[in-house]
Amino acid sequence: MFFSKQTEAKKVYLVGIKGSGMVALAENFLAQGYKVVGSDTKEKFFTDKVLEKLKIKCYQGFSEKNLLKEWPVEKIIYSTAYNINNNQELKLAEQKNWPRFSYPEALGELTKAYLTLAVCGTHGKTTTSAMLAIALKEAGLDPSAIVGAKIHQVGSNALIGKGKFLIIEADEYQNKLSFYHPWGVILTSVDFDHPDFFANPKTYQEVFKKFVRRIPAHGFLVAYAGSRRVLEVAQTANCKIIFYSDSSQQLEEVLEEFLARGKKNIESCLWPETTTLSIPGQHNRINATAVLAVAEQLKLNKQKILNALKNYQGTARRFEKLGKFNGAEIIDDYAHHPEEIKATLRAAREKYPYKNLICVFHPHTFTRTKALLEDFSQSFALADRVIILDIYGSAREKQGEIHSQDLVKKIQLFHRAVEYIPDIATTLEKIKKELTEKDILLLLGAGNVNDLGKKLLNLT
Repeated sequence: MFFSKQTEAKKVYLVGIKGSGMVALAENFLAQGYKVVGSDTKEKFFTDKVLEKLKIKCYQGFSEKNLLKEWPVEKIIYSTAYNINNNQELKLAEQKNWPRFSYPEALGELTKAYLTLAVCGTHGKTTTSAMLAIALKEAGLDPSAIVGAKIHQVGSNALIGKGKFLIIEADEYQNKLSFYHPWGVILTSVDFDHPDFFANPKTYQEVFKKFVRRIPAHGFLVAYAGSRRVLEVAQTANCKIIFYSDSSQQLEEVLEEFLARGKKNIESCLWPETTTLSIPGQHNRINATAVLAVAEQLKLNKQKILNALKNYQGTARRFEKLGKFNGAEIIDDYAHHPEEIKATLRAAREKYPYKNLICVFHPHTFTRTKALLEDFSQSFALADRVIILDIYGSAREKQGEIHSQDLVKKIQLFHRAVEYIPDIATTLEKIKKELTEKDILLLLGAGNVNDLGKKLLNLT
């Protein structure tokens, strides 16, 4: 087997080992008795501390010499951010015909060894998979888990358990879903994203349809009842479907619709109104309902699960409080899609109804900004003030046909208090003179906008 227990330590080499999924794989290999080595850029991530704690050697920078020094290795695992055209270690491995596997290929092999519970969808994957991991752990199932961000209660983004369940955050980008073998799936949302890879909303939705068809007949799909596109995907499933929502009327209508279409193996799960979470936002209550639905399928003690959800402390970069500057609370959130921005702002308004919400948004990738420009323009209605930084280009695209000033002009049609500031340094100099205890500073985006918060806190 790919992750078989080792009686003598064999070596695996991970290219791009600092990635959240990659470091979780590294932990799994360690647990099976492998010796683990890897390489990555010199840039610092939360995973540096995880690697240090696990005593895993990580070469800072990529070089053929690294791989040659560590050879022989049984397997080379690489992040999909790298290929033979941008990584000399992978180029060498191809020339030598050394065994190599992409991250989704390796994770796919791992999913075969467990009853895998996959959390997929455009939004809410990290929070929902982290909630599920904590809930199953508290219920005594001792699960393993691979999540996209550090879980505060765990100290890393992975759980290595001895139980039969594996929880994975299943990313749809680059058709990664095609490698995974789920027993149960949570589908949170289907809102067009990754326009650099998916041609249109139809092709994007299709990857989820294909994925839910991979669920075996004895498995189950937990699907959000409040999304028409999710319901269209759920129609293609050949297993039990559990719809979840915080609206009883919504659930009644969906059950009636699916029964009329001939679907019989269907159930529903409603969030109990008397239960509150430690993290704000309707979207998080809905995420928690998905976890409750899974727990009911596993016949777990409901009160134990609700207690675990009530005590859930969140993950890094998901409505994460960084600290205070001049009395202003600084909150970092990974929101980089229009629907995520709206959900985060709603949560902030719920938590801080009488504060000024100052939103600094770092648009992520040129293709996403261009494709979703109209949607972005109407996402900031609940903010009192909006600052737009230059677009954060991914490793795949350093420039594009759109500028942040184009986005500012669009937002100005719906919001008067919006301005363009090119970078974090300039924003820091401006905003440090203006923040007071009346403000909440929201740092939104999948890039490095959280550096603004760190720099502000370093001034205190």
